[in-house]
Amino acid sequence: MPASSKAAAGELHLQFQLGNDRYALPASQVVEVLPLRRLKQVPEAPQWVAGLFEHRGRMTPVIDLSRRVLGRPALPRSSTRLVLVRFDMQQGEQATVLGLILEQATDTLRLPSGAFQASGLEAGQADYLGPLQRDARGMIQRIEVAGLLDDEVRALLFQPAEQG
Repeated sequence: MPASSKAAAGELHLQFQLGNDRYALPASQVVEVLPLRRLKQVPEAPQWVAGLFEHRGRMTPVIDLSRRVLGRPALPRSSTRLVLVRFDMQQGEQATVLGLILEQATDTLRLPSGAFQASGLEAGQADYLGPLQRDARGMIQRIEVAGLLDDEVRALLFQPAEQG
C-alpha cells in the first residue's frame, strides 16, 4: 500500500478490550507486545500496579489496565498481552518504557485521526481516556499513555537511576 493510501486510511493502533468496550493505543507508542510473565510485586503501590520485570537489562514497571479501569485483574487468556509502551516523563526527563497488561490485545486497525471526537465527558474523566470514534463494530476510545500515572505513582515506579 503506498504511503499516501496508508495516511488516508489512518494511523495504526493496537486494539484491546476492557470489559465489553474497545480501546486503542497508537502503534507509534507501542515498543513491543509480549506474552504475560511473572512479575515482582511493588510494596505499597496501588492495586492496579501489577509489578516489575527485567526487560533488556532494565526494570520495567507494569500496570494492569483492567484493574485500574474496571477494578478487577485482567483475565489470563491467550489473548491477554504485556504491551510495552513509551511513557514520556514530565519536565524533560528521558522517555522510558511502561508495561500494560491488556486483554484481547491481538489485533491492529487503522483509525483516521480526524474521526476521533471528544466524548463530552472530559471534565469528569481520567486523564488517560482520550477521544472516541465509531466504526462498523461500534465505539472505540483512544488511551492516552501520558495520562496513565499521576505524579505520586510516577515517582514510585520510576526512581531516578543511581549514580555509581
